[in-house]
Amino acid sequence: MVYGVLTICYHLYLTFSDGSKFYPDYMTNLVATQTNSLLNSIGYDAEILPHPNEPSMKVIINGKFVARVIEGCNALSIIILFVSFIVAFAGKLKTTIFYGFAGSIIIYAFNLIRIVILSVGLYHYPDQKYLMHKVIFPMLIYGTVFLLWMVWVNRFSKSVKADA
Repeated sequence: MVYGVLTICYHLYLTFSDGSKFYPDYMTNLVATQTNSLLNSIGYDAEILPHPNEPSMKVIINGKFVARVIEGCNALSIIILFVSFIVAFAGKLKTTIFYGFAGSIIIYAFNLIRIVILSVGLYHYPDQKYLMHKVIFPMLIYGTVFLLWMVWVNRFSKSVKADA
């Protein structure tokens, strides 16, 4: 039920994000902006620009277009999945809220770092795009979520303690 409600809310958010203030939507724009800041802070001459033909932000490093930040890159779908699982195996209310919030921040930050590393990787090794984007980095982000779930179930969930 939580997953359905959060997914509907996210769909409504995307539906009403017209891109007039933040293109293509606030969270995707935020991820792109933060990616740009991180890339510049580690010594790359990076910039982000709205993609002219699709709802995404172009990541450009040293004048080279290396990646697009699309709605699916903002980690909200993964966070919805994570929070839904935590609620499904809820522990104490305070613990559930805190772990859901902390886990969401970890997932968001890890996703942001993932996009930065992927952008740098695509800049230096464009021929490895498929391996990096479709294999390694999804494995890392979903692996992180899985580990957070395992910690939750084994340390905080009431359902495990009731079975023991």
